[in-house]
Amino acid sequence: MTGITVGYDGSHNAQQALEWAMREAAIRHAPLTVLTVHPVAASGWTGNPILLPEDHPAVEEARQAAMDAIGKAAAELGETDTIPVTVRAVSGIPAQELVSASAGADLLVVGAREHTGISHRFLDSVSMAMLQHAHCPVAVIRPAGSAGPRPSHHTEPSSWITA
Repeated sequence: MTGITVGYDGSHNAQQALEWAMREAAIRHAPLTVLTVHPVAASGWTGNPILLPEDHPAVEEARQAAMDAIGKAAAELGETDTIPVTVRAVSGIPAQELVSASAGADLLVVGAREHTGISHRFLDSVSMAMLQHAHCPVAVIRPAGSAGPRPSHHTEPSSWITA
């Protein structure tokens, strides 16, 4: 078993996805990888990310934010300190990095962005890309109050989608 990978971008929805993933990792006795991506522009010629040395401080800030979020979630959830958690912080294109990470995961977890009006029925582009291109099952954790089924073993108010 290679474990669970969760995408974390510092948003409220990403925090909910992180908490869900930590609970799931504890239930499965699986290692958890928290992937945080400092987004960069893509080359117009190749589509590859444009990586610059100046991005390094932002990557380290993203790593620290993810570590702080893990600490907050662990404190709120209680007995999750038995699962190994690794933080991986990179510069890149978030959807591409998550798809790549999914190749080595048993489950990929992402948070869905909130939408209003007619668009509230649709997933954001990163969540949709994961459902279409990930190499493993995907759990999309929707914002609290969203319509949808909930797993019986989770008590948080967010709903989820799996594919």
